[in-house]
Amino acid sequence: MNLKKLKRFAIIAFTAFTAVPVMGQDLLASQAPIDRKMKAVDSVFLQKLIQTEEWESPAEELYEDWDNIYAHRPTTLPDSFRIDLRDFCMPTPSRVITSNFGPRWGRRHQGLDIKVYIGDTIRAAFSGKIRMVKYEAKGYGKYVVIRHPNGLETIYGHMSKQLVKENQEVRAGDPIGLGGNTGRSTGSHLHFETRLCGVALNPALMFDFRNQDVVGDFYTYRKKSYEREQAVATQLRGANGLNGYNPADVNSPNMGKNTAQSSRATTRNHKVKKGETLSSIARKHGTSVNALCKLNRIKQTVKLRPGQILKY
Repeated sequence: MNLKKLKRFAIIAFTAFTAVPVMGQDLLASQAPIDRKMKAVDSVFLQKLIQTEEWESPAEELYEDWDNIYAHRPTTLPDSFRIDLRDFCMPTPSRVITSNFGPRWGRRHQGLDIKVYIGDTIRAAFSGKIRMVKYEAKGYGKYVVIRHPNGLETIYGHMSKQLVKENQEVRAGDPIGLGGNTGRSTGSHLHFETRLCGVALNPALMFDFRNQDVVGDFYTYRKKSYEREQAVATQLRGANGLNGYNPADVNSPNMGKNTAQSSRATTRNHKVKKGETLSSIARKHGTSVNALCKLNRIKQTVKLRPGQILKY
């Protein structure tokens, strides 16, 4: 090999050797956008995976199983738990509460009764998964239970028709049933419950029906203050229900001053049964025939018919 050919070979070899890192750098440079895209894809995939798991079993950290047998079965409550109230929908546009949370007729009323008419649309309060669609003749009537990723379970009772099926996924605001008067009920209304680990919490701690809004973005359940908050919520109720709860009211010097007046102002409904008279109804509810007639704008000689609704 002469000197000229040797020089040419050396130049080609050097060029080839030095080109390798450049090609590698070009490859890395071209790979960078692909890596960023893959990270974005992985992130989206991970979010979808988490979302799918949440939909499969909402609030899995609070509930041991997905049990379609019990409408509510109390389990161990955490010492505190923050409930996300954002992305909500009021279950009904009605602003009238006919019966509050707390003691009623010798037993504990575990939810709020909101005035609706037969056929009114009832909607899911939050996104979630339908756990139960059942009928209970001596209780909820036709009812629906939804478990939500925020930890709550909501119960909707006394409906005339259910529009969803068990294990169905729903979004906040989706129609789930129609207002009615089924089960143990004295007039068309929606019985609405909010439960955490099966334990009933006063819906008024979270929902302001008069203003058709939630009381804040979050509600924090605390075991230490739970009983006191429930008592305050009961004391602050009025003829139109407790319309929003403010934790600051716990230490209010005026708390409970108007409780007796509020209780006297509350009206309830009685569905007339066969054979009942104004006298028997008055005795049953601790009132007078004259008061019944005045409240319902009827005469004492009126003939009552089964199914008729009287206020008392």
